[in-house]
Amino acid sequence: MAPLPPRQQTPDDPPDAYVGLAADEAAERATARGWRTVRRLPPDAVITMEYMPGRLNLAVRDGEVVRCWQG
Repeated sequence: MAPLPPRQQTPDDPPDAYVGLAADEAAERATARGWRTVRRLPPDAVITMEYMPGRLNLAVRDGEVVRCWQG
């Protein structure tokens, strides 16, 4: 059996800090702070719930982040 790959680290950056920012600004900031993937979604989007380390999810309404979570 092959060994498991090392666990990837997520940036030490609180997701709540992105709420209220413009979506473009939030995405740029997240990328600069080390998030590998930034996903923009409508607030009530139906999405899969697999957890992906290093991914930041931004719920965006009218160009502004209204909710943010990792994974």
